Formats: sequence, C-alpha cells, structure tokens
Amino acid sequence: MTEIYYAGLDVSARSVNLCVVDEDGRVTHERKLGIEPEAISAHLVSLEVRFARIGLEAGMLSQHLYAGLAAAGLPVICVETRHMKAALSAQLNKTDRHDARGIAQMMRVGLFKPVHVKTPTSQRLRTVLTARQLLRNKLQDVENEIRGLIRNFGYHLGKVTARDFEPRVRELIAESDLHVVADALLLARRSLREQFGRLDDLLVRLAREDEISRRFMTVPGVGPLVALTFRATVDVPARFTRSRTVGAHFGLTPRKQQSGEVDRTGRISRWGDAMMRSALYEAAQVLLTRVKRWSALKAWAAQVSRRRGHKKAIVALARRIGVILHRMWIDGTEFDWGKRPEAAAQSA
Repeated sequence: MTEIYYAGLDVSARSVNLCVVDEDGRVTHERKLGIEPEAISAHLVSLEVRFARIGLEAGMLSQHLYAGLAAAGLPVICVETRHMKAALSAQLNKTDRHDARGIAQMMRVGLFKPVHVKTPTSQRLRTVLTARQLLRNKLQDVENEIRGLIRNFGYHLGKVTARDFEPRVRELIAESDLHVVADALLLARRSLREQFGRLDDLLVRLAREDEISRRFMTVPGVGPLVALTFRATVDVPARFTRSRTVGAHFGLTPRKQQSGEVDRTGRISRWGDAMMRSALYEAAQVLLTRVKRWSALKAWAAQVSRRRGHKKAIVALARRIGVILHRMWIDGTEFDWGKRPEAAAQSA
C-alpha cells in the first residue's frame, strides 16, 4: 500500500516554507522556496510521493498559488485564516518553519476549515468592486478634509449636493487666502469623482449584461452594486447546501455563547465578507425606507420593525435578502412580490 503524505505551505511576501509529513506525523522533508507557483508545483511533483492534502493559509497570494498548484493536479486546500491562527497559537516559538510544520499537521489530522477560492471571473469583478470602494472612501476623505480646513477659519459648508460642493467652497473662501490649498484639494476631488464615475458606469454596464445580476435586481432595494457584489462574493452557489446558511456566512446571525447554565444570544457576529454584509444592509435600508411598492418581504420587515425596532429589522431583512438571492440563483427564478392580504381575500 502506498504511503500517504501531507504538506503545509507558509506563505510570505518573498518566500514559501514547505513542510511534508507522513501518516504518523513525522517530518520527511522541509524546504524554503520562491513564490512562483510553477516552481513550487515542480518541487512537490519531484518528491514522487502521494499527497492527500496540501494546505496553505488564505491571504494575499493564496489565490495565485492555489490556481497554480491546482492546475498541476495537486490536492491543494486553502485554509480559513481564523482557524489557522487558533491552531498555531499553541506554538511556543512562532517562525515560518514552525508554521509550515503546524499547517502540515493540520492537514494530516483534518483540523482545518477550507475556504472557497474564487473563480477568475469572480476575481476580476471583485477587483472592480474593490477599486470603486477605494475611490469612494478617498473621495469622502478629501471632502471631509476640505470641510475641516475651511471650518477652522469660520466657514461652514453645511449640506450640499455633490455637484454644488465645489462652487459652494469657492464661494465661501472667495474673500480669503485659502485658494492655494483649496485648489489642490478640489482638483484632487474632481479627479476622484471622474474616475469613480467611470467605475460606477462600468458596474452598471456589467450588471445589465449579466443575466444572473439582472435577475437579482428584480428584488426591491437590490441595484447593480448589490447584485454584482453578491455575484462575485458567492461565486459558486452550490457551495452552500442550504440557502439559509448564507446569512451566517456573511456575519448576519447572532453570536451564541452556551456553557453550563449560561445561554446567551448576542449581537451579529460580523464575520465573513464585510463588503457583502454592508451591501445587503444598504439594500435592506432602501427596501424598508424608500421602496413604495408593497411586497410580502417588506410587510414582514415592517412587522419585525414594530416588534423589535428598526435597526434589528434592517439586519433581519438584510439576512433574508441574502437568502432570497441565493435561492433565486439556485432555482433560476425572479423575485416573488406576493399578494396583499386584501387582494388574496377578494380572489378567494
């Protein structure tokens, strides 16, 4: 019978530490390698052993390395960072070599939680979404800096639209000597707005061209941004065996602490993808506060709001929207608005 081996890869910015162990946990091979997937794959294949699992921690280079090792036919697994950190925390001395050994042992005993590695299409879409979010945040930073700068000299900008922001600033500082600094910041803001608008238009176009995203947008409150974020984050809907687990995956379910006589239910966990959680939260806010058309989903959220409060209703609605989007994706259906109670009574 051929002996089975397990490997662990500890990845840093410039190198990868490799450790191979046998079925009994004995270290049989260690090596420090470069970060090129082809070189790592070639080295693993050259060992001429049968690998059951090869583990690496989710991180900056994990998707690139995973794709390269998987293309070489190696049984690579990307491991959830939080579980990895907890398992390796018992080490007395933390080094890259020891981490590689710990990862290899985790692969051997099966003490790990695998992470889904996104497809290339999803990765490219996620890049656009991340860049758009970065520009939005930087735009907000520049506007806040301008507000604070002129406030120090007694000028209060107040509430203005995005289009009226620059004219209002120039109007306020017309009689002052703040033009040198203000001109530089306003020019930066103008450039950020222009590039942000380009990415925003790109996302709208991508959503219109994608059949699944168009289906998602039949849900009230779900626009191109939410639809594409869900599309890129979930990536492969079949990896969720039940739609109801989507809410927990994005950190929208309460924490649970139970031990002996203690049984507490806390706030939502906030684990998982923060961008997706924020997008679902925004969609829930829009549905509950801006959408005028009646739907069974909105009626349910309104009842929750009356019983538990507005904030808890938003969170519950965000979780439910995520579940509905996943079920629509699996079933290939559009959003069901439902029937008003009075309409149902008249038809009966």
